[in-house]
Parts: sequence; C-alpha cells; structure tokens
Amino acid sequence: MRVQFKNILCATNFSDFSNLTVRFGLALAREFGARLYICHVIDLSSVAIYGEFQLDPVGQQDRIMDDAGRQLEELIGEQAVQWEALISVGNPADEIARAVDEKNIDLVVTATRGRTGLKRLVLGSVTERLMRMLTCPLLVLRSSHPDMISMSEEGIKLDKILVGCDFSPDSDAAFEHALSLAQEFEAELHLVHVIETPVPSDFVKDQPPAGEGLSEASRSLLIEKLRNMVPEEAVHWCSPQTVLLPGHPYEELVRYAESNHIDMIVLGVRGHGLVKTLFLGSTTDRVIRRAPCPVLSVSSKVHGDLM
Repeated sequence: MRVQFKNILCATNFSDFSNLTVRFGLALAREFGARLYICHVIDLSSVAIYGEFQLDPVGQQDRIMDDAGRQLEELIGEQAVQWEALISVGNPADEIARAVDEKNIDLVVTATRGRTGLKRLVLGSVTERLMRMLTCPLLVLRSSHPDMISMSEEGIKLDKILVGCDFSPDSDAAFEHALSLAQEFEAELHLVHVIETPVPSDFVKDQPPAGEGLSEASRSLLIEKLRNMVPEEAVHWCSPQTVLLPGHPYEELVRYAESNHIDMIVLGVRGHGLVKTLFLGSTTDRVIRRAPCPVLSVSSKVHGDLM
C-alpha cells in the first residue's frame, strides 16, 4: 500500500537548525507533488527573541506576524512548489496540532536539539509532545547533524531505510510507511527486531547477554516472521534485509543505523502517561535524541492516505 503525502507541514522558529525543516519539506513536496505549509508559532512569553518589549501588545503582535511572514517568504524564495504560510500565536505544540487537523496534514517535519537529562525533564520538548498529540506521522531532524540531508538535483535521496519491528500495531503502521518510502525511493529496507534484555543487568548479577537464551528455532521463526511482512512484489523495487539484534532497542537501533549508514529510521510510537514519559521515555524518544539521521515516528492512529 502506497502512502501519499498530499499536505506536508514544516515547523520553524527561524533558528538555523529549525530552518532545515523547510529545506527538507521543499524536497519532499517536490517528490510527492504535495502542498507545503510552513508553520511559525509566536510564543509571546518569549518575545525577547523577536527583539520586542511588551509595551504595546497589539501593535507588537502585528509587527511580529508581519516580520514572520517576510522571513517565510525569504526561506521559500523562488521554489516552484505550492505553499502557504501558517503564522499563529500560542503554544507551539498546540498550534501545530490544530493546524494538522484544520489542514488535513499528512506529514509534519520538525527539528530537535536532542536534549537529554535534567534539562529535558525541566523544559520538556515540543517534539515529544507532538509525537503523542498528532494524528499524522512526524519526521524529526536532529540539529547536531546539519549535513544529514543528502540532496541530489532531483531532491532527497534515500538509499537505506531502517524500520524497527516489534510486531505491535504501532510497529505495523511504521512498517507500512517504511515500505512505501522504500518503494518511492527504490531503497534498501532494513527490518530490525531487537531481542530486549528482560531485566536491567544492574539488578541481576551474572545475567547472560540479551538473546543468548533464544534457541535457533526461535530465531528462525522471528526471521521468518520479518520476511513474511514484506510482500513478494517488493523485491522488484527494494532490497529487504531482516536483522535480529540482542540488547536495548534504542542503543541497538542507533548503533545499527550508524554502522550501516542508514538514511532514515522509521519507528512506531506509543502514548505514555506524564510520569512514565518524564522518567522512562520510550525507544522512539531515545532514538530521536541520538540518531545519525532523520527519524519518522508513526502511530497506529495515523490518518494518512494509503493508495
């Protein structure tokens, strides 16, 4: 089933790293013949970044919105794509989610600085909120890899796509998108299943490495299950690779992506409660903060069009 991205939204706050989303979004819009929405949300609680003081709130908001519109036009330049500026005032995650519903967006492109530790716990992350709010896939770019976008004259070039497979509904949704992208870009598709350590080794002494207790028969069944996910006709336009890895999922997925020069990682995302999100995170969260390439997060609740 082909995934069709008809409406793509890029979110930028005009920082150099977030403007990468516009470059990526333009290339995707050309590839899929999509309409591109460039979204900038004005957070008036942080007006210092606009060089303004709150002496004239109404006039200040109008000036900031006018300036934002000019900056968006400069970012697009003479690109031959259908596009529309979306400028609003409020909380960034809430405004982006509202735009997704109003404009029937099929894909959101955003960027993250990949915070870890206490700073992330205190400040939170717009990207992580969006992962749990959106009804469409979210493509996340990392600021620490400004050269991660491989562009050719025709647009984005994806040679290798990794999809994490744990056979859950979210994982199945991620696989459908990864398979469609592999078909679109005629890319290698790496289906990776991580055999996770059941108990953290810090709490159990002399615990064998992850996956060591798995019989050869069980390994064969898992490999066969991965292979059966790929339709027979897919071999005509992609090169599926099935891989079992022992260890912690986020560590092994990032390590595999680095060592195999993966161009995009596709993962399912599950919603968590606030406490679990803050203190435990998720595989997708952790991969996004460390990945050497863009990460596409997909939930089983996505409304994207399949052809």
